[in-house]
Amino acid sequence: MAGSAKVLRTKLDYVNMHPGQQDVVAEVLEGLGQTQKTLSPKFFYDERGSQLFEAITEQPEYYPTRAERMVLKNKASEIADHLGAGAMLIEPGCGSCEKVRLLLDALNPSRYVAMDISSEFLLSSANAVARDFPDLEIQAICADFSQLDALALEESSARRVAFFPGSTLGNFDPATARDFLRAVRHLVGDDGGLLIGVDRHKDTGILNAAYNDQAGVTAAFNLNALTHLNRILPANFDTDAFRHKAFYNTEARRIEMHLESLRDQSVHCAGQTIDFHAGETIHSENSYKYTDAHFSHLAQETGFSVDADWSDPQSLFSVFYCRAN
Repeated sequence: MAGSAKVLRTKLDYVNMHPGQQDVVAEVLEGLGQTQKTLSPKFFYDERGSQLFEAITEQPEYYPTRAERMVLKNKASEIADHLGAGAMLIEPGCGSCEKVRLLLDALNPSRYVAMDISSEFLLSSANAVARDFPDLEIQAICADFSQLDALALEESSARRVAFFPGSTLGNFDPATARDFLRAVRHLVGDDGGLLIGVDRHKDTGILNAAYNDQAGVTAAFNLNALTHLNRILPANFDTDAFRHKAFYNTEARRIEMHLESLRDQSVHCAGQTIDFHAGETIHSENSYKYTDAHFSHLAQETGFSVDADWSDPQSLFSVFYCRAN
């Protein structure tokens, strides 16, 4: 997949750590073999899925990106004061690298490490940053979140700061969120930091609308995961036989996204047959929402302490800067 993409300049280093095919097949089959069928959100993100997610962020109902952009743009100088100049800035799940652009001039990092699971999208995004910031050393790493401990980062005395915007932390269940933040803490070291976007608990109507946009972009994004599986496993999911379903689970404080089977059907998937009955779902994503106190407790549990936080005027979304304890 990465071989067809061109690295456009010598100052952009590319490392391919994409999981092997056997690992992918085993993970998919394990999830689809559970009583509540599940699929990791990482399978949203082939090149088409990454493009669809960028389109989601432009939908009028989807407030998180607008709110976070506002915070990053308006508070860039304050954020820079906390991070300090010359840091190595590491962004797992960088996507389009659009949000980091709001900070690069103010932060003046010594190196930017862009990390994403979609190699084509990663290289396109990282090369675009390289063109616009020609003096910045950039490393692009194709990997998923579970590979943080194995990242091959350049040796440097620069302080490491992880940048994790977009409320992606909410995609992890509580145990996985703790494991992820502990891995980030290990990655950045004792003098490191974490700049993270967190979606706040709020009115159910606002949340349900954000994940059920009228244009149907989130539905297309959810269904594209099946198209992605058809290609990489291979499988024969009929996307017309499933529908997008998303709702806020108030007790768990999370949005749940599902793919609901519209009929009884059997799907051939990597040499196995997976049976569905009408109304059965694949649980494809969670998006947990946090109170300030809840996130602060999570940070403390994982080796960080909240040093500063910023929110939009409506308090829909927060950006926290956490320093390693």
